[in-house]
Amino acid sequence: MNETTKTNEILNDYTIKYLIGVDGGGSGTRIIVTDKKLKILASATGDPSALGQGIEKAWRSILDTLSRAFSYGNLPVPMLTECAIGLGLSGANNIIWKNEFYLRNPGFKYTIVDTDGFTTLLGAHSGNPGVIVAVGTGSVGMLLDNNFLRKDVSGWGFPAGDEASGAWLGLKAAALTQKTLDGRRPPSQLSDLVLNYCGKEPAQFLNWLGNAGQNSFAQLAPLVFQSQNSDIEARSLLISAGLEIELMAKALDPKNEYAFSICGRLGEALIPFMPESLQKKHHAPNADSTVGALLLLNRVI
Repeated sequence: MNETTKTNEILNDYTIKYLIGVDGGGSGTRIIVTDKKLKILASATGDPSALGQGIEKAWRSILDTLSRAFSYGNLPVPMLTECAIGLGLSGANNIIWKNEFYLRNPGFKYTIVDTDGFTTLLGAHSGNPGVIVAVGTGSVGMLLDNNFLRKDVSGWGFPAGDEASGAWLGLKAAALTQKTLDGRRPPSQLSDLVLNYCGKEPAQFLNWLGNAGQNSFAQLAPLVFQSQNSDIEARSLLISAGLEIELMAKALDPKNEYAFSICGRLGEALIPFMPESLQKKHHAPNADSTVGALLLLNRVI
């Protein structure tokens, strides 16, 4: 069965009332609900649904957010068997997590899962070839080439990878603050803000660090931006993030052939810190990851 036939299967299935696009990351979940003509009927945001935070938790966040979307849109709540759902989820590159997620499908008739990076790529270039670097709690760079083959870089996950991401920036801000507490670095606006957030006493800060995960460290990223004008090391972190984005883009597109978009709120905030040549190449994404999830649904099912 080819992709067109599979897509027609959904469109011709009279039991399907709604198409659902999901963008699930480490900071939150976003959902849109459409009819079969892709007219958006409702949307909602909710708790994180990254697979690395637990499969059961991911499904619960998605279902809670979907329920909220139907409520906001004043839509009659359907049976899950009346819905086709496309999901771009952080952590879906882990085949074990992805397979377990499929196995725990609560009843959707048609389900397709891919990474949130790939659905972001599809949305950014309307399903056409191109390059994106998506930066949020985590980060990933992706290419869809002229043969519609895909390649990705980074996205290795917290704490070893995800360069330029919110969690990456927060982890480095915490490390600088540790140096301040030790007397290895003078106090600064960044260390003051971090300690105000996490706990001013060393024991309080150590306790925060012991309980912090990817999302917790990402909450420190705004403090780096707040400190950039008074703290040279904070500004250096942002410049380093911009250079990491350039490295991702060059690894994906060494011949500079493809359209490029930086995606995600944090990615947009880092545009001024990217090298000038990459700033000039960047164009705003056409649509977001939720729309990309619908394109995924149309491409694969």
